[in-house]
Amino acid sequence: MSNRSFSLRQTLFRRLFDQQTRSGRRFEALCGLLALLSVITIFIESSMGSQLTFTPQEWHLFIWLEIGFTLIFTLEYILRVIAWPSPVRYVFSFWGVIDLATMLPLYVLWLWPELALHYFFAWRAMRAIRVLRILKLLRYMPALHSLWRAVINARHQLILFYAFVGIVMVSAGALMYAIEGEASGFTSLGVAVYWAVVTVTTVGYGDITPHSVAGRFVASVLILIGYSVIAIPTGILTAQMSNELQQRKRARRCPRCHLQDHNAEAHYCMRCGERLPQPEETHPQERR
Repeated sequence: MSNRSFSLRQTLFRRLFDQQTRSGRRFEALCGLLALLSVITIFIESSMGSQLTFTPQEWHLFIWLEIGFTLIFTLEYILRVIAWPSPVRYVFSFWGVIDLATMLPLYVLWLWPELALHYFFAWRAMRAIRVLRILKLLRYMPALHSLWRAVINARHQLILFYAFVGIVMVSAGALMYAIEGEASGFTSLGVAVYWAVVTVTTVGYGDITPHSVAGRFVASVLILIGYSVIAIPTGILTAQMSNELQQRKRARRCPRCHLQDHNAEAHYCMRCGERLPQPEETHPQERR
């Protein structure tokens, strides 16, 4: 009986969630489309005001739409838990938490309707949580795995760089607090560091500005440093992604003639015509 149950779970997973099968890709695409439609519906709902300004017809329309989306996502979550090779691992994974959190708001409002009637913040929070359904679309972007591996491989360089930037911003904030003082709006060290962050990121809200020559000189230095905040991490990640691509090409070695460096889109060896192992075959750990 257990072997039969395991076989049914494997079949269900392969047909619905395995992106190596046509049915799995279609089902995942359908789930992504529904997630996108639900987010669009939430934006339309929020643009029409609070729940107290809706007409009865509008209120019923949005309620039924949310009920429909919630039931569909609940069914999807239950199917994933049943069919997943490791259900516990899925439940506590990033995607499992997102799937669970984005279907809970309606159930919460059903159990505690007074939250929506008396606390506008709770209503806005429920809307915000439902918008997180947009994160479901990340599940259908295979290139995200390469970007994530590049971030992991470059984590030491990125941590070192941003630690240096943080030290510079704290030092600059303290310096500006001493130079400008409360008369220019630098009322505390926290406000001064906030100004340094805004300046380094080249946002420049203009709510706090230096007035002295020394303060403007420090601001100019921070603006020049701000360009490196974008350029240096971009270079680090680009180098790591390039290395990842080269490693994939080397990993796709022809099983017959052992030729390497095939293109990522190639299906057959350029020398002997033998079928090449696909990326999902050379990196089985990426399969969900």
